[in-house]
Amino acid sequence: MDGRGLQEQENEAAPAEGNRRARGDPAAAVTLEELRKRMADFARERDWEQFHSPRNLLLAMVGEVGELSEIFQWRGEVPKGLPGWEAREMEHLGEELADVLLYLVRLSDMCGVDLGRAALRKIELNAVKYPVGKRHNTSSKKFARCSGDDVGTAGGDKTVVANEDDA
Repeated sequence: MDGRGLQEQENEAAPAEGNRRARGDPAAAVTLEELRKRMADFARERDWEQFHSPRNLLLAMVGEVGELSEIFQWRGEVPKGLPGWEAREMEHLGEELADVLLYLVRLSDMCGVDLGRAALRKIELNAVKYPVGKRHNTSSKKFARCSGDDVGTAGGDKTVVANEDDA
């Protein structure tokens, strides 16, 4: 790394990458900033900005997540790489993933959140929360029994679900 931040490097590379894409180079990377600008232009050209409140965008994105979920709904566990999926199924999956991404990018723009910076910050926070060398390679939960007079219990035992790292 040359001492500049990732965002600075990405911003400098964006025009060159855009030109590569314009020439049909499929290896050209797409930046979040390019998607943000294209979505803003798309909405402005159609006079849709009036409908793009954070709430409306969030609800539209949730709908798209539902459509994405339907693709996997009755398949059980699906191995990495989706072996055996037909080309049309993969294309449909890509379309639904793109819908979710585009709504997320537009929502972050309407909320004034730099999605790239927020994502990088979240990775840094997770690195502190889940340091290398500490065991995190399981999805199992431990169940503990405890008693108390918490709201929703009748003074008896309640079940507490705890992450095994917290136990």
